[in-house]
Amino acid sequence: MPQPLFLWRRWWLFALLVLGLVPLLVLWSWPRLPNDAGQRVALELATAGNGRTLTEGEGHAALAYDSTRLRGVSWVGGDSTTAAELEPLRQAHVTWIAQMPFGWQAGANEPTIRVRTERRPGRGSYWGESDAGIIHTAQLAHQHGIRTLLKPHLWVRGNGTWPGDINMTSPKDWDAWFASYSSYILHYAKVAEEAKFDGLCIGTELLHATEPAHEKAWRKLIREIRRVYHGPLTYAANWSIEYQQIKFWDALDYVGIQAYFPLSTAAQPSLDALLQGWQPHLKELAAWQKKIKKPIVFTEVGYKTTSDAAVRPWEWPERTAALATPDEATQARCYEALFRACWGQLWLKGMFIWKWYPGLAADGPARRHADFTPQHKPAEAVLSRWYGQ
Repeated sequence: MPQPLFLWRRWWLFALLVLGLVPLLVLWSWPRLPNDAGQRVALELATAGNGRTLTEGEGHAALAYDSTRLRGVSWVGGDSTTAAELEPLRQAHVTWIAQMPFGWQAGANEPTIRVRTERRPGRGSYWGESDAGIIHTAQLAHQHGIRTLLKPHLWVRGNGTWPGDINMTSPKDWDAWFASYSSYILHYAKVAEEAKFDGLCIGTELLHATEPAHEKAWRKLIREIRRVYHGPLTYAANWSIEYQQIKFWDALDYVGIQAYFPLSTAAQPSLDALLQGWQPHLKELAAWQKKIKKPIVFTEVGYKTTSDAAVRPWEWPERTAALATPDEATQARCYEALFRACWGQLWLKGMFIWKWYPGLAADGPARRHADFTPQHKPAEAVLSRWYGQ
């Protein structure tokens, strides 16, 4: 039996060894970033507020790890999908991807939607948006423990036109549009069923089409979808007014919100300012969700790598003057504020970060401009830390 003094010295030496190893283990496990500045930003955000993950007024207390929570990214359909391209998702604790094929509409007032379901693999082909690419990606994701949401979008031709502009000029045209849209979305419902998708989003930011006057058309479509696809359904509503005008949420399983809420009127806002910017939105969402009684998923949320990322988060960077001067620190603060304010909210089931390029290299083209992607930036470390909780 060791003598007491010898035993005390042994424990003292053991304590020193542990204290010396802990920082090394933390540094070893921290997500690798392309430069020291990026690591510094991520570390500063991780320890802001004396190490607290949430403070009073920022949201509910942090929850225990919930494996059913959607830790997602919006997956860009590229020229191929490989297991190696999925590995960074696992490292970032991503458990869901949203796949986004497109339908094409010739104009905001045109009632016909064209679907391109076949593409040949190859550079610049967007094969990942074809039926074959969608199914292959979903199957590969499932093999690697990643769940999948099929989220078809519409691409509307016209300078600056987006799906929120779609608006027919007569009841007859609306009938024709819903007939065309139903064929389009039912095609992807069949794909979702065949590939065993874990969820299906039946529409994205169709502001005029989801006005109360069209409630019956949506309920009819939802019934038709459920005859084909037997998984959970959602709709991705615009953050501003659309999610509150929709009358058919009760027919769906989740409320989807494209959560591009403005958080500041200033460039390069502080973390405290961003957290304050979330407060009115959180209050409104919580009160509304109590009435609707459905869990909410942020079907898209993200921030550009620009100094004004929190001012108009929905705006593409190429449409702003800030494109020329990427600002990774502001993007990372926006991510930190998003998670601190929202991740512990009891009504939030999860989120999909916009957006993720499979196989993007650290010096790849999207890394060189002010894109939304968090990849190879301080924001990726923020994402990984929170998705790991």
